[in-house]
Amino acid sequence: MNRQFLIKSRPIGMVKETDFEYREIPVPQAGPGEVLVKTEHISIDPSMRGQMENRGDYVAPLAVGDVMRANGVGRIVESNHSEFKVGTLVLGAFGMQDYAVSDGQSVPMRVFPEGVDPLAALSVYGGTGMTAYFGMLEVGEPKAGDTVVVSGAAGATGSIAGQIARINDCRVIGLAGSDDKCEFLKELGFAGVINYKKDDIESKLDQYCPEGIDVYFDNVGGQILDFCLARLAMNARIVLCGGISRYNAEGPVPGPVNYFNLIFRRARMEGFIVIDYASRFPEATAKLKRWVDQGQIKYRVHEVMGFESLPKALIGMFHGENTGKTVVTC
Repeated sequence: MNRQFLIKSRPIGMVKETDFEYREIPVPQAGPGEVLVKTEHISIDPSMRGQMENRGDYVAPLAVGDVMRANGVGRIVESNHSEFKVGTLVLGAFGMQDYAVSDGQSVPMRVFPEGVDPLAALSVYGGTGMTAYFGMLEVGEPKAGDTVVVSGAAGATGSIAGQIARINDCRVIGLAGSDDKCEFLKELGFAGVINYKKDDIESKLDQYCPEGIDVYFDNVGGQILDFCLARLAMNARIVLCGGISRYNAEGPVPGPVNYFNLIFRRARMEGFIVIDYASRFPEATAKLKRWVDQGQIKYRVHEVMGFESLPKALIGMFHGENTGKTVVTC
């Protein structure tokens, strides 16, 4: 049977297990020019929460009753396509299900790189690695000697973004939500760490950034964004990557108070969507792989076992249970 998780209801506030419906249906068959993929690992990403709201900002909206969208790594078990052989590992948007049918385009997928850990393909070489690479280098434009602050720094994207800034000879300050996560950031070469659940964030930012913040890579939004806006250096760049603090909020979300400092500091605050850089993914993958092989970038995967754990893994990520990338192994 093909196990699936469907969207049962639009989440209100924190996403809940009851927002999903578990279903078993017969395994589909590959038609002419198609392949059947058996999913082995499924990526868990913060953007899933927004997709459950039926927002079509940058991907097609999902309806109640649809299979929940998710990227994954799978193996081709049946092929009627000349370019895809049985046994080949592929990376694609297979959804929260055991089996998916694709012609290579209707469900976009690409052949899995030989010799690469599947978990790495969903983390440092996957969407989160691409987001960190282009967000930091193209939007943040780090320069040697810059002070770079990263929120959500022990997460899948933040941990890679911070290391890319460090490779570019920047002083990197990371915010994370536990002492263990802060220790992880020290292992990655961050010059300073802030436990936002225990430390006085403002005084720590003043301590670590006495001349202001040149680049702020924002994964959380909210109060931390405001604190950083108040401490911008001249010509600073703010990279709006995500806002996990607001994803499960109910009611209107207040805007930043200190935004006018963008004018005083001649600074720039810019959002981006990584799919806009899709044509350059091979470039980023090659560079990231070289950095990983050289030991300049380290990554961590929070692996959750069992298909039935998919909703819990998503909820757990919003509660900060992961260090690095969350992946469910089916």
